Amino acid sequence: MILATTQVEDVERFLDVFGTKGADKRAHHGSKGATVFRDPSEDNRVWVLFDWDEAGWANFVSDPEVLPIIKEAGHLDKPQAANFVGTYRA
Repeated sequence: MILATTQVEDVERFLDVFGTKGADKRAHHGSKGATVFRDPSEDNRVWVLFDWDEAGWANFVSDPEVLPIIKEAGHLDKPQAANFVGTYRA
């Protein structure tokens, strides 16, 4: 699992591209799905939980065809993955 965040110009525009061109490119790099959350304190920040391994994520973010998709989606910065620190019961 990968948890990533980014700021976008418009959430609806982001979701449109994320769910189409972005989804196709992510699948190409092995993503099995994604769940999107809107940040409760920043209207233009989204958090995405990906069913993806780190190698697939690394290949995706280094793919030169991804930058135009990110720009089309209205990202204000590059998506940043959160650092995994542990798993706990309950």
